[in-house]
Amino acid sequence: MSSNKTYFSLSIQLVKTATICLPLVLMSACSSSPPRNTANACAIFTEKDDWYEASQDAFEKWGVPVHVQLAIIHQESHFKHDAKPPRDKLFWFIPWFRKSSAYGYAQVKDSTWDWYKEKTGNRWADRDDYEDAVDFIGWYGTVTQRTLGISKWDAYNQYLAYHEGHGGYKRGTYKKKAWLVKVARKVDNNAKRYRTQIGKCKDELESGWSLWPF
Repeated sequence: MSSNKTYFSLSIQLVKTATICLPLVLMSACSSSPPRNTANACAIFTEKDDWYEASQDAFEKWGVPVHVQLAIIHQESHFKHDAKPPRDKLFWFIPWFRKSSAYGYAQVKDSTWDWYKEKTGNRWADRDDYEDAVDFIGWYGTVTQRTLGISKWDAYNQYLAYHEGHGGYKRGTYKKKAWLVKVARKVDNNAKRYRTQIGKCKDELESGWSLWPF
């Protein structure tokens, strides 16, 4: 009889734990999943209601506009918090090492992320945290402007410097990469579209209220 009571008590406890934990797990999964409509800035910020504030804070701190931040993240990770480069294939079919240590929303390599944390003092920053990712993009864009003279509003050249690094951009390595120039144009076009969209819903975003049905 005692063993039955113990078993029943444990079962009840497990049910209670599952009832508490399951919603938390689901909420965590939802908060880290990419936005449903990544082509529309208003839809992104309405669905992820704390992202606009994070992006705006990064803009006010570093001067890299919100639409440029979005365009870079869209290209780098399509807003996947844990994005990683694909693995190389050994003998064309065996998964092998990844091409680089790039990770997170902004696809930042380990060494570059360490550099950012050292220079900004943001030592607890995580690449899979949106707020930290946009802060990094703002910081890097500021270094790019100081080092190369590229406007923080120039999504095309900011992205080329972001991809090639400051040294690579100075050497003009992108000039021999037609595919990269094409990608940079795509980033620039996305930035322009995001800027137009934000202009139409900025008041609602800043007031914390929106007409978007999401």
